[in-house]
Amino acid sequence: MYIVIVGEEGGRAGELQLALQDFGLDWKVDWLSGSGDAVALPADRRIDVVVSDMQVGRMQGAALLEQVRTLHPEAARILLLDRGHSSDAMQALDIAHRFLRKPLDASELIEAVESVQELRDLLTNPTLVQTIGLVSSLPPPPKLYLELERLMQDPDVSAAEIATLISQDPAVVAKVLRLCNSAYFSAGRAITDMRTAVTRLGTKILQRLVLTTEALGAGTMSPAEREAMQERAFRTSRLASQLLTGPSAELAATAALLAEVGKLLPGVNRGGPDDSGPHYAEAGAYLLGLWGLPMPIVEAVAYHHRPGAVRMSGFWVPGAVHVACALVSDLPLDEEYLRATYQLERLPEWREKAEKLAAVPA
Repeated sequence: MYIVIVGEEGGRAGELQLALQDFGLDWKVDWLSGSGDAVALPADRRIDVVVSDMQVGRMQGAALLEQVRTLHPEAARILLLDRGHSSDAMQALDIAHRFLRKPLDASELIEAVESVQELRDLLTNPTLVQTIGLVSSLPPPPKLYLELERLMQDPDVSAAEIATLISQDPAVVAKVLRLCNSAYFSAGRAITDMRTAVTRLGTKILQRLVLTTEALGAGTMSPAEREAMQERAFRTSRLASQLLTGPSAELAATAALLAEVGKLLPGVNRGGPDDSGPHYAEAGAYLLGLWGLPMPIVEAVAYHHRPGAVRMSGFWVPGAVHVACALVSDLPLDEEYLRATYQLERLPEWREKAEKLAAVPA
């Protein structure tokens, strides 16, 4: 693993080296101070990760990472932010894969780089890495969803606080009000304020709705195609959450929401007979990994069309997402996989669940 760190004070090199030794990691790290209008990145070897300060000499970190995207598309791009300047990240959402806080923390860097390595161990297709690396404008991370996730970690959070956060995005507000006033949730009384809507829907459904609106709201699809994808994702998520229990059910629900996110990327195989390029499932999983979503979700998205390729035994999140996607979208089921995981006899029960969900609004 070869890492180039640009602009950050090299005085922290000793701390990072000690941390690498503690973790038993044999990484090569080069620190470049950076000055003037240009930074001389090594051109004679593969770079796995580039970490850049927000300002490197007279060059902005985002501009440097733009060069990295062109010259080293295989490299993960990490931008360092000063505390209190998180708003600056908005200008670099299309450039940086990850954001870390300054001063650089060795453990945070190791965790970020390890997750990239784990993702690449999962998705080893070099064409995929090149394809995603060269996309000029990736869908940005679901900012509102991630903020909502952090807010929900507070056990004392109120419906009013959640409503205030959600109200920042008019598109999400419209979706929330539309859903909570649908026949499935309305109970005969119209809802017009976000605080009551949050209480009626519940936090889990709200989180999924925010995620579908943000993550599946980009791309070049027509409004009708995008709406169809979002509703299909919501149905698939609801079914996937019923196939497992406990925390696994929530992982499956989130992964199912994002199973088709790769279709928003150019140059991917969307499943058509004449399509080429990396499969949209793997491309979507790679994108989610760059966003920093948990590996079980990334893995489930990558393998939802071929669950037998997962490197674990038993029926878990990838299997649940595969079944949910197949039943909701009328796609082929891998019955051999279900037989191998002793789940085939549950298929009639799952079909019945899918039929019941199809009978109510998405």
